[in-house]
Amino acid sequence: MQSTRRIPFTKMQGAGNDFVVLDETRGRLGLTNDQYRFLGDRHFGVGADQILTVRPSPAPGIDFSYVIHNADGNEVEHCGNGARCFGRFTAHLGEIVLKKVTFETIAGTLAAEMIGEDVRIAMSEPKDLKLNLDTKIPGFDATLHFVNTGVPHVVTFLESANALDDFDVFNYGAAIRNHKAFAPAGTNANFAAVLAPDHISI
Repeated sequence: MQSTRRIPFTKMQGAGNDFVVLDETRGRLGLTNDQYRFLGDRHFGVGADQILTVRPSPAPGIDFSYVIHNADGNEVEHCGNGARCFGRFTAHLGEIVLKKVTFETIAGTLAAEMIGEDVRIAMSEPKDLKLNLDTKIPGFDATLHFVNTGVPHVVTFLESANALDDFDVFNYGAAIRNHKAFAPAGTNANFAAVLAPDHISI
């Protein structure tokens, strides 16, 4: 029988993505990939899209280290919604609430600024921008665009907001994520429709 242990955690959500946050600033919990996967399991564990771990500063001028595991137990670069939760959590770790915190990820250094109840994330500069990818998805005629924000994203613009309502996000998203062009790690898939020059629906 597998042994069990109790660990403290905080549950947070940002824009609908939910997270388990672990504080390792006073010492490592030493969790395995299987244990991260257990935490993310919505039936037997706590349930979360990702598990976010706070670790001590890795270098002068940086407040914390930010470690992210997907619900499948694998470590990933970072997540924008997770970074907002991470920023708010770390800003409240000490006796004084910080107005700004910086943290190191696999993808680089991020900064979170507290603005009332909101959190603003200064992301790293986008890179590897590629418009009009020559990558085809069976049954899907829209053009794919690629940008890396520290995490790879494929963005596709549909003809209208109504097209988004009936769009098969799950299957086309999975086809893009797992396409051989983005192997081995895959990519995030994003679908959007331009309503007006100053109004985009995602």
